[in-house]
Amino acid sequence: MSVLLIAGSPSEPSRSAALLDDAHAHLVARGVRVERLSVRDVSAEALLRADFSHASVLAAVRQVAQAKAIVVATPIYKAAYAGALKALLDVLPQSALQGKAVLPLATGGSPGHLLALDYALRPVLQALGARLVLQGIYATDAQIKRSPDGVHIDADIAQRVAHGLGSLLQEAGIAHALPASTPLAANA
Repeated sequence: MSVLLIAGSPSEPSRSAALLDDAHAHLVARGVRVERLSVRDVSAEALLRADFSHASVLAAVRQVAQAKAIVVATPIYKAAYAGALKALLDVLPQSALQGKAVLPLATGGSPGHLLALDYALRPVLQALGARLVLQGIYATDAQIKRSPDGVHIDADIAQRVAHGLGSLLQEAGIAHALPASTPLAANA
């Protein structure tokens, strides 16, 4: 059983990918098997043409099918999640998330985009059959800072990610993994 981390940003590096890196570290510390999928792993042409038979689309569909739980991270642009993520979600089968718990993570320039998690992303995840879409975690650009030394995630955000992951593991029946006694350092 594994948790699949889906990076919805078309850019690298990105703040939403930094949140996924933090989630990855928390999950590995708990002894959870983690897989990663980025929208950049899938052919852009296949996504735009909805080429369901393209090898990269089929590989993404397999990864989603094999996961017990999903963490999806996206930047919020103009009050909506990334178009590249939408294109990826559109090529998944209608029941791709059936029986799965999903934890959404998002980043944006200001708190004004927070509702995009509930009003834009959540309905699509539910339409794909997610058994449970957990309360999303939103971080502003000010809460994820880049420096020459790396990325620093605000301690409150790191703690919320750790808590959200604990809930995800419990909901997905992966709670037997090693407990994380304290959140990991917020530096990625």
